[in-house]
Amino acid sequence: MPFERLRLLLDALGLGMEQTMRRLGERPSLFAFRDWIVATACVPDPDRLARYHAALAGDRPPPATAAMLAAIDAAPPVLDADDLAHWDEHGYVVVRAAIDRAAAANAAALVWQHLGASPDDPDSWYAAGNIWVPIYQHPALEVARRSPRIHKAFAQLWGTADLWMSHDKMSFNPPERAGYQFQGSPLHWDISLAQPIPFGTAGILYLTDTDADQGAFRLVPGFHRGLADWLDQLGDADPRQVPLGDRAVPVAANAGDLIVWRLDLPHGASPNTADRPRLAQYLNMYPASWRANPVWR
Repeated sequence: MPFERLRLLLDALGLGMEQTMRRLGERPSLFAFRDWIVATACVPDPDRLARYHAALAGDRPPPATAAMLAAIDAAPPVLDADDLAHWDEHGYVVVRAAIDRAAAANAAALVWQHLGASPDDPDSWYAAGNIWVPIYQHPALEVARRSPRIHKAFAQLWGTADLWMSHDKMSFNPPERAGYQFQGSPLHWDISLAQPIPFGTAGILYLTDTDADQGAFRLVPGFHRGLADWLDQLGDADPRQVPLGDRAVPVAANAGDLIVWRLDLPHGASPNTADRPRLAQYLNMYPASWRANPVWR
């Protein structure tokens, strides 16, 4: 099954890619895998499955989905002219108050609970050994995934409301200290850099107020506008080995703010030199028709 079709299926079922690959790696029987799906993500939503099958067949969305998408289309813009100009120029935008602070606090509490850590006990922040928190299913995560405000913002960027919500993990980036250095990845791309690079998005939702030095998400603003020429100038050199960290900018934002960026921007988390961890939820929306360039560079 092509990656894009697998991703669409898993999002229709409410499953994360990593957790599913891990379960499949255990080589369960068909019936055991079916039971795992239900135990992990509950019985699949009938409307979402109907929409999934319609997408595969190239048919229009079923009535319930069509009504929801029409409501998103009719909703007032979330991103104003300045936001959209910033998006065009820099390749990212901050959706302010994408969810309210109470909802962000509930999702943050989920991270603390999963890690068995406490905001008041810095020594409890380092047991995981990395910044990824493998939580994919919980009502606290569904607030953002079902948010009409977030859906509308993505619809403005994509030019369509007919988008699917991803089921991604969470993140906890604690401060560096003696014996612990930043465990995230360097600046990177999540897609092939073979031309042409299809338009795509990604997003990170801050669950706490996050300063620039607090392990904030970082990227190289505007890199998409000169990317094709830059790649041509590299010749056969590996673009992923070119250091770009000195051009990266950390993005500070508040609890409940969503940062959306273009997939063709180099990006990543940053070392946390503050005294508080960064907590976040990853999410994205995309059309069922989206396809990556099959050639990897």
